[in-house]
Amino acid sequence: MQTKFAAGLSLSLLILCLTSVSAAVEARSCSSATAGGAWAFTYSGTVILPTGAIPVASTGRFSAKGGSLSGTETRSLGGSVAYETLTGTYVVDSDCTATYSFEVFDSGVLVRIATVNVVFDNNGRSVKGIFTSLVLTDGPNLPTVITVTAAKIFPGE
Repeated sequence: MQTKFAAGLSLSLLILCLTSVSAAVEARSCSSATAGGAWAFTYSGTVILPTGAIPVASTGRFSAKGGSLSGTETRSLGGSVAYETLTGTYVVDSDCTATYSFEVFDSGVLVRIATVNVVFDNNGRSVKGIFTSLVLTDGPNLPTVITVTAAKIFPGE
């Protein structure tokens, strides 16, 4: 009787452990829900124009939900400051990488589209990224070396 009880208890503990391991592995993947919420960001680097490299930096915030986002930023390009609005989309992969596409507006006029690849860290509460393209509305694709960091404003979201 005790052997059957011990075997049953061992089997129950094994199932519990396997379920816990499975849940832990599942919890380590990302989805569009990981990207949801209010985010603060900053980026800095260089935009390379035909006339030479120009420093760029920005700080702002955006809200993301269900693959769409909107927000605002204050950007400095070579010392010229602009207050811009953002809209865009994002796709999150289960390996906790994502691609964001931002449409950037100055005084309501679309001025550029930027694509940024990121990786989530800190249990999905922050990201690190790099610009992979920057296209002006009149056509030129500008080379860049711009890195991004962002963090959830309310980590509990």
